[in-house]
Amino acid sequence: MRSLNASIIVVVALILLVFQSVFIVDEREKVLVLQFGRVVAMKEDPGIKLKIPFIQSTVTYDDRILSRDIDPLEVTPLDDRRLVVDAFARYRIIDVVKFREATGADGDQSISVAGARLDRILSSQTREILGSVSSNDILSSDRAALMLRIRAGAISEAQKMGIEIVDVRLKRTDLPRQNLDATFARMRAEREREAADEIARGNEEAQKVRASADRTQVEIVSEAKRESEIIRGEADAERNAIFAQAFGADPEFFEFYRSLTAYRNSLKGQNSTMVMSPNSEFFNYLKSNEGESK
Repeated sequence: MRSLNASIIVVVALILLVFQSVFIVDEREKVLVLQFGRVVAMKEDPGIKLKIPFIQSTVTYDDRILSRDIDPLEVTPLDDRRLVVDAFARYRIIDVVKFREATGADGDQSISVAGARLDRILSSQTREILGSVSSNDILSSDRAALMLRIRAGAISEAQKMGIEIVDVRLKRTDLPRQNLDATFARMRAEREREAADEIARGNEEAQKVRASADRTQVEIVSEAKRESEIIRGEADAERNAIFAQAFGADPEFFEFYRSLTAYRNSLKGQNSTMVMSPNSEFFNYLKSNEGESK
């Protein structure tokens, strides 16, 4: 029984010894081997590695390209037009020994410390570079060259921490909120002024069109009236000529026709009343021949 317990203890001790002696290096990581807090080796080739159990320990660092968002900062270009810049950087740890010494921490804490220092470096370079150009340069296609200048200026400082800055990008460049509101208000006022000018010009053109249409209408109506008066005058003249010709051909028949026309026009309707002397010439053609003979 005692020999069985002793065997179990030996097996457990061997397993523990193996776990303390072996560590695995992932292809996405770099590993520092520490002995009493001092770096004795750096492993970056993937695979199974050995260390002295209970004496040496390991610290793992990410070997991939990391991303760091920089807090939005306000810059003042040469034209004193303030801008709020939002940027980010991509970097990787190229010297884990120097990185550990610079941050004074291990693991995730070292990444946080390095990120804070990297923010200060990039913010300083961003203000310096963007402050040396105009806002139009920042907002134009030249911003790509400005990002390269920011990266170049931050490389040397980042290398002191064992970091390589791969890229720096400006995500967004805006006016401050108060300036943005004022700009929008100015743009709105400008657009309203342009709209008012367009409306005024439209009304002016409409007045011209209306005046031209009214003048054309008057001219057309006047011309039509003139032509109608001419036609009416010619018709009256022709009618009078016909009447005169008819009167000259047979005056008595003409008088008879005129009298019948007068009777028809004056005796229209069922309740027509005329107060005239019976001996009036108006009734000459209504009198009978017998009465006349008598």
